[in-house]
Amino acid sequence: MLPLWIALQFLSSLPIRLPGMPEPQQMGRSLLFYPLVGLLFGVLLWGLDLLLSGAPLLLHAALLLGAWVWLSGGLHLDGLADSADAWLGGFGDRERTLSIMKDPRSGPIAVVTLVLLLLLKFSALVALIGQQQGVALLLAPVIGRAALLGLFLSTPYVRAGGLGQALADHLPRLAARQVLVLCVLACLLLAGYHGLWAMLLATLLFVWLRQLMMRRLGGTTGDTAGALLELVETVVLVTLALL
Repeated sequence: MLPLWIALQFLSSLPIRLPGMPEPQQMGRSLLFYPLVGLLFGVLLWGLDLLLSGAPLLLHAALLLGAWVWLSGGLHLDGLADSADAWLGGFGDRERTLSIMKDPRSGPIAVVTLVLLLLLKFSALVALIGQQQGVALLLAPVIGRAALLGLFLSTPYVRAGGLGQALADHLPRLAARQVLVLCVLACLLLAGYHGLWAMLLATLLFVWLRQLMMRRLGGTTGDTAGALLELVETVVLVTLALL
């Protein structure tokens, strides 16, 4: 079960303590449990959604969004902010883009990107609460973290020696494909037609973002992986709110 605890520690703000520094093979296997971590997030958010039943709609959505950000520790939002700054400030240059991603400061484009994304998530949650589509709280975090698994399965990691390199190098590839198939089946079982549309649009977004990464960087980084997750989650929420 160590790979699961590694995934939980890395992807969440839950108080997980590992017994020691994990082996690279365990790090790679932890990627297989990313969708399961997403499912745990979804169950917790759905439980909170039920507890907040009857609360004022806007407050209900704001508390759900706040809990969502807290669960992930804002990790992927940070990746989105860094990627937004780097993509604009990199002027198409690979090395400049990678350098900007390392800068801990956030520029105006990062702030605007985060505000717009959180506004979209909040608005989608307001609509979904009104439609009583609690299943969206399960689908979005699962599909978002399955996208991370798919990214590391299909895309080179460009920062040699980093944590992401150990993940990519030691990911069991056959098992990863099997996990992705299980995720597709689970989403179809949970949401049927709505789940199918959510996965289709998330897949289109995944393919487009991966192409951007390959064209600019030749692969992915931790920041672009985080940006991918946040954007996929948002597309899933917006899609389900519109159906």
